[in-house]
Amino acid sequence: VVPAIPALFEKKLQNQEAEEGSTVTLHAELSKHDVPVRWKKGSVLLQASNKYEMKQMGSAVELLIHDLQLKDA
Repeated sequence: VVPAIPALFEKKLQNQEAEEGSTVTLHAELSKHDVPVRWKKGSVLLQASNKYEMKQMGSAVELLIHDLQLKDA
């Protein structure tokens, strides 16, 4: 058994400012392709919904947050 090398962030998430009601896209790039990604807010695991949209293409991952509210900060 050979342990796998963990995926690392090549490009980390950046803080963004946006207006309430708009959509923001958080983008990161990983050191490996097609690694499963779980998005969390604090300890809460985010699920795909009308509010949260998750995308992954190779090593690029994105989280879109729709209808931004102050509590999304």
